[in-house]
Parts: sequence; structure tokens; C-alpha cells
Amino acid sequence: MAVPSWLGRLRAARKTALVQDGKQKIHYLFEDGKEMAEEYEVKTGQLVSRKWREKNTLGGSGKWQVEVGEPTSPLLEALESEPIKESSSNPVFMRKDTLTSFQWRIRNLPYSKEVYSVSVEKEQRCCVVRTTNKKYYKKFSIPDLDRYQLPLDTAALSFTHANNTLIITYQKPKEILAAEEQLWKELKKVKAANDGDGDCKTQ
Repeated sequence: MAVPSWLGRLRAARKTALVQDGKQKIHYLFEDGKEMAEEYEVKTGQLVSRKWREKNTLGGSGKWQVEVGEPTSPLLEALESEPIKESSSNPVFMRKDTLTSFQWRIRNLPYSKEVYSVSVEKEQRCCVVRTTNKKYYKKFSIPDLDRYQLPLDTAALSFTHANNTLIITYQKPKEILAAEEQLWKELKKVKAANDGDGDCKTQ
């Protein structure tokens, strides 16, 4: 079974924890030098954000890549001397999970629900959003399923549309739910610094 291999990597990683503003922040440093930063709601164990960072070709730290949570602010991008920034009316794609499902929101999509189709491409291991008016197309993967080496299931996928936002939901398989529950129990045991304590504690 492939599930323990990813859990094993998480267990083996060097972890630093901090509790701040009702959130538990965990920083992972893996053997290969990759870094992952997660934030959880302390009361519920709900994942709020997940970011990844790798070393660049010169050995320095690269930019954080957001997997779950709000995408990097256009203002921050501008501060990092990006000469061109996207229009605020362009579609914004982000992932925001619930306890039982993976969920994506695509803002600034004004078309009615009938225009959209969302499908699973099992061989390519991704989901695809299409519109009948050819105005929007998006292909995205579910890294969690890749990490646990689980197949994509068409029946788990659904979507709705409200307030110019397309909301796509994929029900988490039982293997992921069990692994997340196990991981959260372990993360709660990681000795965390409280807000204002200064340095984070590591495990």
C-alpha cells in the first residue's frame, strides 16, 4: 500500500511548529532540501494553506509556490519588480479545501452554470474545466492523490456556480481521510511555540 510512504516522508521531515492567531503553522524540511509550510485551524484541524519551496539552481531559496490557500497577492508580485501584472478582472484560480473534500474556486467567471463542464482525465491524472463559449479552459492536478498514488474518480467530482465564482469539489477518498486524521493527531503532538514566544520549537 502506497499510503505510508508519503506519511513516512512527513514523519521523517524536520518539523518546526508555531501557534499564532488560532492557527497551527508547521514548517517541514525534507531530506532532499524541499520545504513545505502548512497552516491548520487549531480547533478543527482544517488545512488553511500549503506552500512549497525548492532550492534554485544557485543553491539559494526559491519562491514559495502556493498549493492550497490564497494565491500570492498581485501587490506583492509588483513589489518583487514584476513589470507586468494581471488585470484584476482576470479569472483567479485557487484551492480552498474542506475537512471532507478538495475544493477549488475560480473567481471572475460570469457565465451561467450551463456553460461549464468539469471532467476527470484519468490517464493524464488531472481535472479539466471547459466552457461551451470557449472563453475559459483550465487543466489542474490533485497533488494529494499523486502523493498517495490513488486513482481519480469521476463520481467524486462535482461543481456549482455562484457570485461569478465556479466552485469545484472533489470528495476525498477514505484513504486520504484516514491519513489526514492520523497526521493531524501527530501534528498536535509537535511541541509548538505560542505567539510571542520567539523561536519555533522543532521536532
